[in-house]
Amino acid sequence: MTYVVTEACIKCKYMDCVEVCPVDCFYEGENMLVIHPDECIDCGVCEPECPAEAIVPDTDDSVEKWAGLNREYAGKWPNITRKGEAPADADTWKDVADKFDQFFSQNPGRQG
Repeated sequence: MTYVVTEACIKCKYMDCVEVCPVDCFYEGENMLVIHPDECIDCGVCEPECPAEAIVPDTDDSVEKWAGLNREYAGKWPNITRKGEAPADADTWKDVADKFDQFFSQNPGRQG
């Protein structure tokens, strides 16, 4: 089992999860984070830290798409090892559904 970042992270990107990760397995895109599945040690400390509840175990049946997306973009985006500033409007996007098709960005994040 590993943990997966889902659609709820898009345009929120709070990054509280990065701060607690003992193995630095988060990677930053322009408007969301992903977890590298081969680096995650399944400790679960990130899951309760996410204000958007965007982090779930990969055993959840609804996350197959997200597991693939996490794997793909962890190989393309820069590793992030410290918490950055969340977008100013993150709280506005926190409970918005169906963000992927309209707002997902393939661009890498600003940190590294």
